[in-house]
Amino acid sequence: MAMKASELPFMACCLGLLVATSGQVLAQQGTDLLSAKKTFPVPAVVAKVRPSVVTILTRGVPPNPSQHSPSSGSGSGIIIDAGGYILTNNHLVEGVKSLVVGLPTGRLTPGRVVARDFLLDLALVKIAAADLVPAQLSQSLSLEIGETVVAIGNPLALKGGSSVTVGVVSALDRSVLAPNGETLYDLIQTDAAINPGNSGGPLVDLSGQVVGINVAVAPSAQAISYAISMEAAYPHIQSMLVRGTVFRPDLGFVPVTITPSIVASFNLEVDRGILAVQVDPSKAGGQAGLHSGDVITAVDNHQIYNMGDFWHVFLRPGEREPAQLTVYGKNGQFVATLPRAPFLKAAQ
Repeated sequence: MAMKASELPFMACCLGLLVATSGQVLAQQGTDLLSAKKTFPVPAVVAKVRPSVVTILTRGVPPNPSQHSPSSGSGSGIIIDAGGYILTNNHLVEGVKSLVVGLPTGRLTPGRVVARDFLLDLALVKIAAADLVPAQLSQSLSLEIGETVVAIGNPLALKGGSSVTVGVVSALDRSVLAPNGETLYDLIQTDAAINPGNSGGPLVDLSGQVVGINVAVAPSAQAISYAISMEAAYPHIQSMLVRGTVFRPDLGFVPVTITPSIVASFNLEVDRGILAVQVDPSKAGGQAGLHSGDVITAVDNHQIYNMGDFWHVFLRPGEREPAQLTVYGKNGQFVATLPRAPFLKAAQ
């Protein structure tokens, strides 16, 4: 999470062509240690991963028009490729005007955001630097509740390099509502201490693999922190490297999370769900009966509150049956059937 004076205590914690070797390096990282035993002592884990942890320093736009000086913040990131790609949180770099990366060596170097996704709260930062040490990313979730994990980051922007905290996996497959109104899914819950500035840093198991990206804490609880599961994020990271964005299928309409301002602007009678806008009659959404201004409140009887909910249910792994959308339109409620198979096939 970015550490800003105006923030609430809650911590929500490549464009163009990519050379072939870069993708191969990232694809291989998660497989190198899949069979490694999680028996490293914590100091050995820290020694392995700490050279890959960086500090992200940002300057953004003023929080409101009456303030002339831009806001500043700090957080963490993890080097995932020797070519200079760094993984961090989107909320840390969203709206920034300039960005500087503090390397483990103490050197500061300019960085630029090359890909980001606000639904996953992930972003890629690119720097030009030599002798970078990429971390090894876990592609498969082999975590067990009660297992020891290590969080590494730069809390409170303290001098002297990254800090280390140790805890256990408290729970798996958690979901929380982020301050931007979207739901974060596939989270690892841990009691490892996470503080402002830790966001974007790695959560590591005792084999030295990155199993999560620290993203949030529960502000009203004790020792409850969350990390984005690397197992769930890994395919999206590949997409961000190649496309500069996360691949989501073209449904023939643009989904928009309903907020109070959206309700007022469109004079809606429904105050939750997603609004379908720019519906193309020739594409799947239009052919399913959707019109611009319709509100989708459920997918397969799962209640939908935002875009994160929608995509999480619609793109469920292994699901091939057409999605049943509960829709409120101008003429009342109806059910629209939206095929999944072509979209899921295209996403693979």
